Amino acid sequence: MDSSAGGTAPRSSPRPSLSAEGRARLFPSATDAEWTDWRWQQRHSVRNLEQLERYVRLTPEERAGVQETSSLFRIGISPYYLSLIDPEHASCPVRMQSIPVRAEARVRPGELEDPLGEDKTRPEECIVHKYPDRVLFLALDTCSVYCRHCTRRRITKGGEAELTKDQMRRGIDYVRSHPEVRDVLISGGDPFLLSEERLESLLAPLSEIPHVEMIRIGTRVPVVLPMRVTDSLARLLRRYAPVYVITHFNHPKEVTPEAREACERLVDHGVPVENQAVLMRQLNSDARIIKELSHVLLRSRVRPYYLHQMDVAEGCEHLRTPIAKGLEILQQLRGHTSGLAVPHLAVDLPGGGGKVTLQPDYVIERGERETLFRNYKGQTYAYPEPEETDCSCPYDEVWQARSRELAARGR
Repeated sequence: MDSSAGGTAPRSSPRPSLSAEGRARLFPSATDAEWTDWRWQQRHSVRNLEQLERYVRLTPEERAGVQETSSLFRIGISPYYLSLIDPEHASCPVRMQSIPVRAEARVRPGELEDPLGEDKTRPEECIVHKYPDRVLFLALDTCSVYCRHCTRRRITKGGEAELTKDQMRRGIDYVRSHPEVRDVLISGGDPFLLSEERLESLLAPLSEIPHVEMIRIGTRVPVVLPMRVTDSLARLLRRYAPVYVITHFNHPKEVTPEAREACERLVDHGVPVENQAVLMRQLNSDARIIKELSHVLLRSRVRPYYLHQMDVAEGCEHLRTPIAKGLEILQQLRGHTSGLAVPHLAVDLPGGGGKVTLQPDYVIERGERETLFRNYKGQTYAYPEPEETDCSCPYDEVWQARSRELAARGR
C-alpha cells in the first residue's frame, strides 16, 4: 500500500496480523485498495442488528443488547475492527468493547448521563472549560467505532454536537479571549474523522493564539481505523507542533501491525503519542494484561499515560471494577517492570470534580527524623529526613523578572 493510503509496509511486530485472518473470513471480496481506504471502511461500517448478524453469531445477551440499546446509543464497527473479533468467544475484548449486551440498557444507581459534569462548564456548544488553564474542544459527535464504555455517549449518540462553522468560530474566539488557556484538547467524537481541510481549519487558528502553548487530540482512530493515519495527516499535525496525540488502546489484542504502523508513523513525523486505557471488568482487569499492553505500546514508542477507572456513565456498571482492583494492578506492576510501563491510575470524580490519581500506599509511618516505607517486595526501609526543611526558592523572583523582561522584548 502506498503512503497516501496508509503509509509504508507495516514494521516488524511481535504478533501476526489478526485483521488479515478476519478480513479473509468476513470481507473476502474487499480489494487491498478498498481495505486500506479509511473512507471505504467508514462506508462499510456495521450499524445495525441485521448487518451485524451477517458477520457475528451473536449470543442471546448480545442480540438483546443491540435491540434494547438501539434508541439509547449508536452501534458502529469498522470492518477493520470487526475483523479482530473472536467469533467463538463472547469475552473477546474487542467484542466486549463494540457489541452491546443487555446489561447496557439498564441504568444503575449512581450512574449519570453527564458523569464528568461537563455540561455545567460548557460556555459554548463546543467548549468545556472545567480546569483553569485548559479547555476541551468538542469537534464533532461521530466515531469510527462506538465503544460500549463511552463516557460521552450523550453526545456521541448523535445530534447534539454537530460542529458548524459558526460554532467552531465561537469556540476559537472563546479560547482567544481567555488568556489563561494554554492547553486545548480536541475531542468529540473522533477528530481524526474530520477531513484534513476541516482539521486544519481548527488547528491553524488555535496555534496562532499566543497563549495556546500546546494542542492535544484525543482519538481512537489508531486503534479502530489505523489506515486513516496517513503520511499526509501526520505531516499536517507536525506543521502545528506541539501537537500531542492521545490514543486509547485497552487490550494488547488491539495493538496489531496496522495499529503499530499508525502510531509509529505519527512518532516518525515528530508527533508524540500517549495512551489512555480504561480499566474494564473481565476485559483487562488483570495486571498481566495491563503489563503486556504497556510493553507492546512502548515497543511502538507509545507511552502508557493513564489507566482510567471507568466513569459512572449510564449503562456501564457491568464493566466497572472496584477502585481496589486498579490499586492492586499498580502494586503488581511497580518494581516488576520499568516505570515507563506503569500508567497513572486516574479517577475522574463523578459530577465534575476533576481527575485525581491514586497509587498504593507505600508509607508505613511518618516521623520528624525518618519516614518508613515498604518496597514492592514488602520489605521495610527508612528514609532519613533532612535537618534543613526550608524549601523556598530564592532565585525564582529573579527568574520570573527575567522571563517577563524577555517576553516584553518579544524574545
